[in-house]
Formats: sequence, C-alpha cells, structure tokens
Amino acid sequence: MTVARTICLGFLAMVAVGTILLMMPFSTSNGTWNNFIVALFTSTSAVCVTGLSVVDPGTYFSFWGQFFIALLAQIGGLGYMTTTTFLILLIGRKFDLRHKIAIQQALDRPGMSGSNQVIRSIIAITLIFEITGTFLLLPAFVPKYGWSQGLWLAIFHSVNAWNNAGFSLFKDNLIGYQSSALVAFTITALIIFGGIGYQVIMEMYLWLRDRFINKSRNIIFSLDFKVATMTTVVLLLLGTVLFFGIEIRNPQTFGNLTFRDQLLAAWFQSVTPRTAGFNTIDIGKMTNAGLFLTIAFMFIGASPGGTGGGMKTTTLRVLTSCTKTILQGKEEVLLYERKIATSLILKAVGVFVGSITTVIISTILISITDPELDFIQILFEVVSAFATVGLSTGITGNVSIVAKLILIVTMYIGRVGVLVLMSALLGDPRPTRIHYPEENLLVG
Repeated sequence: MTVARTICLGFLAMVAVGTILLMMPFSTSNGTWNNFIVALFTSTSAVCVTGLSVVDPGTYFSFWGQFFIALLAQIGGLGYMTTTTFLILLIGRKFDLRHKIAIQQALDRPGMSGSNQVIRSIIAITLIFEITGTFLLLPAFVPKYGWSQGLWLAIFHSVNAWNNAGFSLFKDNLIGYQSSALVAFTITALIIFGGIGYQVIMEMYLWLRDRFINKSRNIIFSLDFKVATMTTVVLLLLGTVLFFGIEIRNPQTFGNLTFRDQLLAAWFQSVTPRTAGFNTIDIGKMTNAGLFLTIAFMFIGASPGGTGGGMKTTTLRVLTSCTKTILQGKEEVLLYERKIATSLILKAVGVFVGSITTVIISTILISITDPELDFIQILFEVVSAFATVGLSTGITGNVSIVAKLILIVTMYIGRVGVLVLMSALLGDPRPTRIHYPEENLLVG
C-alpha cells in the first residue's frame, strides 16, 4: 500500500460514502430513493470539486442533500490526506513517518518538517476565507430570500467558490447576479485565492505582516510563489481582454449588456475557467472562439497546492520556459534566475502528455457513445471534467449513461492527478544502476 494508492483509494472511499448519502430519501426533495447514477455522478463531482451536475442541485436535493454536496466539496478541496491528518490531530493522536510522507506528496511540499503546523494553517486559512466570503455574500442573498435561506445560500456558494467546486443552488447558476459587483468580486476572489495554493497565501501573509509591523527583514519569495502569482495575474488579465473582444458582439452573451456589465462578465469568465465552474453568462450560447478559449483556460487550470485542478500554472511555465530555452539555443531551463531540475521538466512533460492523452481518450469514447452531440460540446465537457471545472454547454444531463460513467472516471483522474494514478497502478519506481549510452534523434 503505497502513498499514491492510499490517496487514490481514499478518494474512492469518499466518493462511495457520498454516493450512499446522496441516495438516501432524506437527501432528495421528493423524499424518495435517489437514482444511483445521479448520486454517483454528483458525489464524484463534489469530491473531485468539479461542479458538473446531471440535475439541478437547488430543486432536486433537499437541505441535507445540499449539505452533503457542500461537505464533500469541502473534503475534496482540502484533499484526502489533509482531512485525514486533521481528524487525527483532533482526536489527539500523533501521526507517523508514513503520514508525513503522504502529506509531503499530497501537498507537493519540499520537506516533511512541520507537517502538523501546515495542516492547522490550511484549515485556518480555509475557515477564514469561507467565513469572510459568507458574510460578504449575505447582503446579496438575505434581502431576497430571508435570513435562514439567505445564510445557507451564502455558506453554500462561499464553500463551493473557495474549493473551486462550482455547484450553485440557482437554476441558472449566477446569471441572475450578472450585474452584481459584490457577488462577482466575492466569488472570483474566493476562486483565485482557493486555487492559487496555500503556500502562496502563507508567504503573502508573512510579507504583509512584516510590512505592517515595520520589520526590516527581507523576505525572499519562493520560486513557487513567483511562478504561481505572475502566471495567474497574466492569465486573468489576458483572459479578460480576450473574452471581452471575442464575445462583445454576441447578443446572447455580452452584446446586450452595458459596458460596465460587459467588463464584469469578461472578468468573471476569465476567472471561472480556472477550475471554478460558476458562470454569469449562458455558456452554451458562447461563440466557438469563446468556447475554445474557455477550453484552453480550463486545461491550464489553477496552481499546485490549491483546491483547483487542470494541468497547473507551474507546468505551463516550465513547458514554455523549455520552449524559450530551445529557441534561444541555450541548454539550461531558467525561471527567475533559477535553474529548473531535469526531474521537474520530465514531470511537467509527463503531466502534459498524460493530461492530453486522458482528454483525447475520453473525447473519442463519448463521441462514439453519443454521436449526435457536437464535437466542441463533447470536448468542452471532457476538459471541464478532467480539469475539475464544472462549466458546461448544457449537455451534462442529456448524455447517455455510458458517457456519464466516462465523465465520472475523467473527473476522478483529474482530481487525483495523472502521475499519482499511474504511480498507484504501477507502484513506486525501483532505482537502477544501469545507464545506457546516448544517441541523437531527429526531433521536430
């Protein structure tokens, strides 16, 4: 039982428990036993913090069903090992070396020291942001729905936004709040900070704390911090400009909005493909250019150590830096005056190839099972599932049972990670002392 197998089986166990809970009569609004496929799909989508749904969560599920969805999204966002370790700390037990190694691999940390402090910090950060998001969303929901329903709506959407899950209790997602700057900026802030990674937030907190108390200590930001923040900022600004330019003439999305609302919608649409799943426009009515741009942003995803999925921003930067190195005729891959190790380059290539392979296979299979669907819709749905985004053109509930099962597997692979899954299936690599001679090969 390797660490990778523990993580993969842990997520499967959470999916199974969630399926059982969502099948119970008290989880549905009509009080009857839930359909197995609906429960399995919803549980997988929640645990994998995706947000795809074959039914309307706001009307199909009762309060308890909605509560289980939020709980599963919370556990899925934190991660199996983080949740397990936190429960161990709650009951006062100490975790052994195996737990420390598992935490190191699950959070992609450089070392194993201070694991319990890291878990406590992650839980504290999560609670602070989710509670803050809840209070900020109250003025938007309470006047219309009252205190009890408004409070639940604020909690549910805050939890889902922070965990980049994308489930909404509104039938049209957040289209009804298209013009609300409060909702748009609160949700997008939660999505960005939830997906950028806990380590980045901690470094930013330490820097702000030292600035606030006028400490003269110079904090050197890690390479993870620099890559994650700069790549995120560039993608957000670039996405806003591109979505605004592409959809501004589309009367079914941006065309009939005021200039202010167009900018707000473009900003929201730039943020939400980064594995969040909320939408303030009808995704199914976007132009093909807008859909393909969304697919590209979904595939890139969030940053390592956060609640989002996708290929990750760091993988993108390593691959683009490799390309830049080749074009410049250099032999060392550099990022912010730091040399990137060959092992990290190989890992980035492995993530990219594994991600592309998963998307291609899933797209081909669904194209076979549901030939009546447009290719762009199938590709959009598959990338949304793999990158754990949750955006959809509206076909999720109409695809065949086999296609739903394919999407379930795709969501699971996207959440646990291609490399972790392959490591769980093949086992840990064995070291070897055999070295083979090099030989040139024609490439490109």
